[in-house]
Amino acid sequence: MDRCILSKNVHLDDPPCQDITLRGRKLLKNERGASGVTLEPAGQADLTDFKRALRESFAVAVIEAFGSVTEGSIPSDQDVDESFGKPGTAIFHIASNGRKVGGVVLSIDDVTHHNALELFFISPAEHGGGIGHKAWQAIEARYPETEVWGTHTPYFEKRNIHFYVNKCGFKIVEFFNAHHRMPEDSLHDAMPGGGEFFRFEKVMR
Repeated sequence: MDRCILSKNVHLDDPPCQDITLRGRKLLKNERGASGVTLEPAGQADLTDFKRALRESFAVAVIEAFGSVTEGSIPSDQDVDESFGKPGTAIFHIASNGRKVGGVVLSIDDVTHHNALELFFISPAEHGGGIGHKAWQAIEARYPETEVWGTHTPYFEKRNIHFYVNKCGFKIVEFFNAHHRMPEDSLHDAMPGGGEFFRFEKVMR
């Protein structure tokens, strides 16, 4: 799923293809992925709307599985803020032909090149259109030095499991449950399902 490198100088209204540097990493603004899908670095001023869209997207999955959203069943703003502030984290809007249709939060390790997909969402109105897969292709293209990608998703998120395994080429490498607990993590602790998560990896090289 189903975690920023931020600069106060990053703005979404900057001219297209402007080079920006985020904590020493040079990125190309509006780097284009497959079929018009782009990754646009999010600025500080964008985070409120980003968090709202993220939580709305997560809520849809919880309602589909459990019928309603209860207190604490999706990550709080505080949980998400904590994930944004971790070292090496990069946050992007996902855009399709210039329209914001989702977002992604990544954890990038420039030493080991073992990187993680921490949060990933596509607007429910855009589900089924292939945007998620195109966005993932754009992520892989942006970080070609990655040796291993990792991510987690709750056991009840069948759509996510299908997406990661059958569309993106991840493999399930671990199952967290009552007998094999996940390391403490406020983002994942906030999700329903009794702490049951699959861990995925994709070996790139």
